[in-house]
Amino acid sequence: MVTSRGHLNPGDAEIRFDRFDPALHPLVRHVWLARWDVPEGQSRPQRVLTYPAGNVVVGPDEASLHGTNPRVQVRELTGRSWVVGILLRPAAIRMLTATPPVSLVASSEPLPSAPSEEMVAAMSADDPRATITTILQRWLRPLARRVDDAGLLANEACRIAEEDAELLRVVDLAARLGVGERHLRRIVHDHVGLTPKWLIECRRLQAAATTLFGTPATDLAALAADLGYADQAHFTRSYRAVLGETPDQTRRAGAKAA
Repeated sequence: MVTSRGHLNPGDAEIRFDRFDPALHPLVRHVWLARWDVPEGQSRPQRVLTYPAGNVVVGPDEASLHGTNPRVQVRELTGRSWVVGILLRPAAIRMLTATPPVSLVASSEPLPSAPSEEMVAAMSADDPRATITTILQRWLRPLARRVDDAGLLANEACRIAEEDAELLRVVDLAARLGVGERHLRRIVHDHVGLTPKWLIECRRLQAAATTLFGTPATDLAALAADLGYADQAHFTRSYRAVLGETPDQTRRAGAKAA
């Protein structure tokens, strides 16, 4: 099973995840596949705090483009089905739609340009990764060639903010990129629809949620300090505002799942 900091409660036996790289930089980060077979009358809630980028989501009946969501999302999986997700880099949304990324924050729209029928056919195989990679390269490679310097800068801003756990201030992110704060805010807003501050906060909260769910005995004060929060109270307020529950509730859920 592939784990992801965005997927906050992995581990359901009826749900199988896979993830792979289709070699479509600078548009695509990775492709994720999910198949599930949930017993009749039951459901499996899946909680996700998305990376600061969009997703193309293809299911048996539709394809859609989803913008960044700064709040945790919960989807109840029932029955037997599947979904293909394409985790985009920040530069991608502007290549796929005329809708500004800020208008897609916590929202979505149909994506008729997606090769949905081909993807549905590919998912009938036990291992559809190679076929899906070919489909996506044919569809997205021409768009990847059109990404400009602003899109590449947005990609790099998100990469650094996510990967550098020591990075806590927007001014330091701007310095790493060699640009001014105002320019950085404009670039991130134009490609993600959110602020550079959220890039950093998203990383911290993803790390907190997955740590608390996977290791419920984690000390909250120590975790808050490790993640750069001023104190435990500040951490708890930020956590509850985005995740919709307290850190203690996540720990209890993780202990129950274990």
